[in-house]
Parts: sequence; C-alpha cells; structure tokens
Amino acid sequence: MPVYKAPVNDTLFVLNDVLGLERYNNLPGFADATPDMIEAILGEAGRVAEEALFPLNYSGDQEGCTRHDDASVSTPKGFKEAYKAYREGGWIGLAVPEEFGGQGLPYTLHTAVGEYTSAANMSLMMYPGLTQGAIAALLVHGSDEQKATYLPKMVDGTWSGTMNLTEPHCGTDLGMLRTKAVPQADGSYKISGQKIFISAGEHDLTDNIIHLVLARIEGAPEGTKGISLFIVPKFLVGKDGAPGARNAVSCGAIEHKMGIHANATCVMNYDEATGFLIGAENRGLNAMFVMMNEARLMVGLQGIAISEIAYQNAASYARDRIQGRSLSGPKAQDKKADPIIVHPDIRRTLMTIRAFNEGGRAFLLWTALKSDIAHRATDEKERQTADDILGLVTPILKGVMTDKGFDHAVMAQQVFGGHGYIEEHGMSQYVRDARIAMIYEGANGIQALDLVGRKLALNGGRAAMALFKEIGDFCEENRGNEKLSFFTKHLKKGLNDVQGATMWFMQNAMAKPDNAGAGSTDYMHLFGLVILGYMWAKMAKAAEDGLASSDAAREDYLKNKLVTARFFMERLMPETALRKARVEAGADTMMELAAEAF
Repeated sequence: MPVYKAPVNDTLFVLNDVLGLERYNNLPGFADATPDMIEAILGEAGRVAEEALFPLNYSGDQEGCTRHDDASVSTPKGFKEAYKAYREGGWIGLAVPEEFGGQGLPYTLHTAVGEYTSAANMSLMMYPGLTQGAIAALLVHGSDEQKATYLPKMVDGTWSGTMNLTEPHCGTDLGMLRTKAVPQADGSYKISGQKIFISAGEHDLTDNIIHLVLARIEGAPEGTKGISLFIVPKFLVGKDGAPGARNAVSCGAIEHKMGIHANATCVMNYDEATGFLIGAENRGLNAMFVMMNEARLMVGLQGIAISEIAYQNAASYARDRIQGRSLSGPKAQDKKADPIIVHPDIRRTLMTIRAFNEGGRAFLLWTALKSDIAHRATDEKERQTADDILGLVTPILKGVMTDKGFDHAVMAQQVFGGHGYIEEHGMSQYVRDARIAMIYEGANGIQALDLVGRKLALNGGRAAMALFKEIGDFCEENRGNEKLSFFTKHLKKGLNDVQGATMWFMQNAMAKPDNAGAGSTDYMHLFGLVILGYMWAKMAKAAEDGLASSDAAREDYLKNKLVTARFFMERLMPETALRKARVEAGADTMMELAAEAF
C-alpha cells in the first residue's frame, strides 16, 4: 500500500534559508508568522495530511462519489469526518483577513500547507480548494453585503464554493457561453443554462454550496465583453444568515472520469435559479480571473504534490525491491540480489523526479511570496514588480509543474515494474489523478499561448525584463564565488537561451503569429527550466552558507541538497538549448500539411 510523509523540513529550508521569510515582517500578517509558529503550523498540517487525509485517498478512489435519485451526491466513506477535522482546524481561512474569520497569515504559508494536503488526498482537498478560490473572488469584487453574507461561513468551511465556467459547447472560448441571466424587479436575476465539469458542484460535506456562475444578461454584447458573474447559492440565504429555500440549481449527472474519482465533477443545471450580480454588469471575466489565477497556482501545486507522493513511493519501493546485481559488484552480499536502488537508471529516474520536486517547491513558494508582496506591500513600486512577475510566471508554474507532475507519476510507476500497473500499489491512481491537472483551469497549451501571446508583451515586456534582470543580477553577484560558479555558469547559459528565444519571437512572431503558437509550449518549458535553475542556484547558495556556518545538525541534508542541485544543472538544465532550437524552428513545417492530410 502507498506511503506519504509531509516534507516539512524541506519546506522550512525554502522558507527560512532560501526565501528568508523573516525579512518580510513589515508586511501585514508576516510578523505573526515567526519561525517557531511556521514550524508548528507545518508540523500540524503534515500530521493532518498523513493521519486524517492520506488514509482515505485509496479507498476514496475505489468508492468514488454517488449521485442519488433526488440529485443529491454522497462523497466516499470517511470524507465527511476528514473534512470536518480539516474545517475545524481553521485551515481554510489560514490566509484570509481576520475580519471575515480568517487568521490573516501569509498566503505563502497557506501554499506550503496546500502541498501536503493535496499530496495526501487530491480529490478531497479540491472541495475546500474551490471554496478558497471563490473566497478570493468575493474578497476583491463582492459588495460589502455579499462579503458579510457569504464569506464568514465559507471561511469557516460551513459552506463551500465553486466556479461555473464551462458549457457543453464551449470550454476555453467563454465568449460562446449561452447561460443567460434575466433581471428581476428586486435586483436579483434568474439564471438559466447548463454547466459541465464543475468540480465539487454537489456533495454532502457542507450545509450550503455557493456557486459562482458566468452568464450573459439579456441584451448584453456578444463575446467576452458581455459576460457577468453571479452568486447562485444552492440554498437561498435568509435575513438571519441561515440557508433557506432550495434554489433551482441541481446536479444532473456526475462525470465518469479517468481520475479524481472522489471529487464530484458535476453537470449543473440552472432552471431560472435566483442569482445575484457580483461587481459590474459585463465585467464577469475580471472577477472570475481572480478566482482562475488563484486556481492556476493551486493546480500547479497539485502537479508538485502528486510528483512528490509518487516519488516517495517509488523511492521506498526501490530501497526494498531486490532484483539483479549492481554493475560494479554485489552490494547486498547476504541476499540473492541487490535492491534496485543500486542501478543507475533507477537512480536517474528518482533523481530526475526529486530535482524537479525540490526545485518546484521553491518555485511554488517563491511565487506565493510574490503574491503576498503584490497584495500586502505598502511600496507601490515593490507591489507592481511583484504583481508583474506573478502574472508572468503563473502560466509557467501551472503548465510546467502539471506536465512534469504527470510525467513523474508515470516515471515513478515504471520503477515498480509490473507492480506499478496493479491498483493495490497506488501508482495507477497517481497517474490517473495527475492527468487532469494538465487540462483544467486552462489546458497547458492555453497556458503557453497566454504566456507568449499576452504575458510577454504586457506593459512593453516589463515583467520579463524584470525577471531576467533578477536572475542575471544573481549570476553576477555570485560569479566570483568558487563554490557557486558551477551553478551560475549553467544558470547563465539557460538565461541566455530564454532571452534568445524571446528575441526570436520579437523578430519572427509579430508578422507571422503561427510562429508564436508553434513555439509556445517549448518556450513555456524553457522559461520554466530557467526559473527552476534559478531556484536551484539560490538553494545551492543557502546550502553552502549553512555548511559554512558549521550547521552540524543539518550537514547531511545540506550536502544532499548540493548533490541534487548539481544533478539538476548537469542533467536537466541543458534541455534549455533543445527547447530554444525547437522555438526557432518556427511554424512552416508544422503548418504545411492540409487539414485533411491528418
């Protein structure tokens, strides 16, 4: 059966040694996040993940959700109790402002906790995860009355939230949506239409479900300019704040999916349901994008989380499974064969996954810190720079980490050989669960197009230039450090590759947009490799500093960190040249065949 141990020590290394979270004590909420408190919170989050959530992951996958004749949905056995424990622990409101019942702690800390809980039970954690996205949208765009009505119950987990975008005939192209909203005399709207692929759309974990629904008000312009966002509660909320009459919204079916079986992915039917406008008419996408951007970061987190738990199980199996003898001579003399961990190709697999996991964890937390700075800093320039970089790297984090999360689940499954194909070992579930993360919240091809088509050129390329400068400055500042020169040399080469690919787009994509589309996915992965390389160079510096300070208690840990850093630079970072070459190949051959030739 599978195993999981929350990587608390590695998270603490990133937060304390690499990011230096204490340096941000001037930001609201950070002063309360002392090193001792952070360690205690992460330790408790790890315990909840390991003891309350993880034991239900396999059984929840096997049982799945059940839709009943009355359109209600039951979650798997044990989910209600586990959700109750999670809710009562205050985890949903960890980073939410205190005025709405949250704890006001850094979003960075919330993100760290999210990795553990998603690794332990991705399906279960999608229920509160969707709620947190809805909370984010209401915090920014909800009226004071809407915030007072809905947020406290959502923050304490008594109510949950969803996002309703996709319809049977349109996915990413939201301008085609048909769900309509008809104004009523009392200021509400009647919402009619059907939404599909709605995660956590119906379930038995909370007393109410607050759906955020995109719809077009009668007479509104066609396309995305005519879309509005509405609150459509499962139960209408009375003046006393309690759930009242059932609204005209129901689950028509549960989707039969490849993975995440324990999350109710629903077809939702709205039959003149009562809804309430969020923000201004025809500005729904602005409000929804707050939710979607938060969701994209959380999906990137899921990619890392699945990769981590897959790695832990593959490493555990490789230490125990005996098969064959080491090429350099027997290592387990008392056994008929050596454990497969001695074989170089098994180590190649494990080191590849490990290097991406540890680098990806740093990338994730560094990005979350940019979000905290963008929303909490008092200096306008500091806020703007952080927000610029956050917008630029969000599609990279989502696309690269989920592509790699799936790849690594498959690689970890391969370590098990035939046993990896057997359900009881759990590896099949990780492969199946990881696959959806590449698709939802914008398929990864869309993330790549967003990066190349919008984010690069935004504000004259201000964000990319700021990030290139940040990485270049790091290389220059540490160029004379002999212990870091190996890392900065490889990082600078990768930086040159991504800058060269960026320049190629500037010269070749304006007149021929297909060149941008053809190279977008390779560019996204090229940029992701450079950011991961930057994270590894920063971690190598922190490890060397720790060793220089005679930190004997962590000596082995820090030395292992440096070994993994060297592996990343030697084995994975050179891929930037390959990605650059693919970008510069252009679109001619790709677009030459006629459609009917495929």
